[in-house]
Amino acid sequence: MRKDVTAVVLCGGKGERLRPLTDSLPKALVPLRGRPILSYVLAHLESYGITNVVIAAGHLQDKIEEFCARNCRNLNVKVSGLGDVDIIERIKGCSDQIKGDFMVLYGDTIADVNLDHLQEFHFSHSGQATITLWPFRSPFGLFELDETSSAIAYREKPVLSQSINIGYFYYEHEVFSWMDGFSIYSEFLAHLVNHRKLKGFMHRGIHLTVNNLRELEEAEKTLDELKM
Repeated sequence: MRKDVTAVVLCGGKGERLRPLTDSLPKALVPLRGRPILSYVLAHLESYGITNVVIAAGHLQDKIEEFCARNCRNLNVKVSGLGDVDIIERIKGCSDQIKGDFMVLYGDTIADVNLDHLQEFHFSHSGQATITLWPFRSPFGLFELDETSSAIAYREKPVLSQSINIGYFYYEHEVFSWMDGFSIYSEFLAHLVNHRKLKGFMHRGIHLTVNNLRELEEAEKTLDELKM
């Protein structure tokens, strides 16, 4: 990375769709092949020289603190907890621990995003906010009909023209002031889009988000493809 960057890792969710695993563990500590999801995220950051990390915790925050105390000796990690609040409140709650540029990541998402390329892309335009996107693949086969209701095209689980948000936001410090007056992160993102203040960096590699037990099983199978 060309300059010092702080990573904010969002780890506040309850992970209700991952129960019973999340009855006693925060979502970010659910194991993949015996290793917590968060450990993959932190190792990825460290591989790019990002050592200043703020973990925005919530549910079972004490477990996050215990994990970091045991496993984050090479990182400058601080745990910030604000309870059960929206993502944007978690981010704003970290502002006093961040002096310059910062990235915002999801603690339940593993992706082999090239963070050097993300930063280079960010500085290639004049904006202060960049989001990392991933091409969306439909989980269903899609048909197209003509005016007589005859099927004229079929695609099996195609990659669509739309892209999904996978986190890895790159923000310059002034973006904190843009967040004032917003209490819901999705509304803040919509504001950035409406005012053309958000650029999109396309990631076409591996992306794993673990929201439920089925996705956990799929992530276990895909881990070998990650070059992290």
